[in-house]
Amino acid sequence: MPRFAANLSMMFTQHGFLDRFRAAADAGFRGVEYLFPYAEAAADIRAALDDAGLTQALFNCPPGDWEAGERGMAAVPGREAEFRDSIGKALEYAAVIGPERLHIMAGLTEGPEAEAAYVDNLKWAAAQAPDRTFLIEPINSRDMPGYFLSTSTQALRILEAVGAPNLMLQFDLYHAQIMEGDLTRRTEALMPHIGHIQIAGVPDRHEPDMGELNYPALFASLDGLGYEGWIGCEYRPAGRTEDGLGWFEPYRTA
Repeated sequence: MPRFAANLSMMFTQHGFLDRFRAAADAGFRGVEYLFPYAEAAADIRAALDDAGLTQALFNCPPGDWEAGERGMAAVPGREAEFRDSIGKALEYAAVIGPERLHIMAGLTEGPEAEAAYVDNLKWAAAQAPDRTFLIEPINSRDMPGYFLSTSTQALRILEAVGAPNLMLQFDLYHAQIMEGDLTRRTEALMPHIGHIQIAGVPDRHEPDMGELNYPALFASLDGLGYEGWIGCEYRPAGRTEDGLGWFEPYRTA
């Protein structure tokens, strides 16, 4: 059976951030993810996880100036020093919070120099913490125009160029459906490289039972493939989070 992690950057937002952990646990989730932890003390997040009995599945490394529109720097030439500092900060938080995965964002850039910088930066990051799994994620060009990494084909090329066993693919089925489709066969082919999966309804990024994708069939396929990782619920609820969890009832833990 799939293991679902509530994305606390998008779900249960009627609560303050640290109160969302308990709300997620009360709704039946046993794992959580979110974009960034850095506005809070790592010890406070660890306490919220422990109090709610939750596992930290994932968070992102610092992306640069998010409010100014930056979306990572790993593929941005000339920002290597800042990138290395960002990995250091992520690892400091990870040492306390204990996520199973860390996502490294590429940034808004393009071209062969960007790819070379990306490969070099990812090699460096992977070597800093060989016992921790880092992820890269293709993001669709409609939601994030100009993002360097947008397809799984491109991601596989990067993974092969880096050649680090602790660098894997964060495969968001919402982004992949928009950019590539053929999700069942694509997931089968990519499974050896997948370290984390995320979901949302397509095209509006609401609950997974809203839109064009047959998620129960996709979840069954993942079970058949032996996927044992987390599935992050990175969707924007159409209303109050708790009112849209009918899709989750068959998977809810007691």
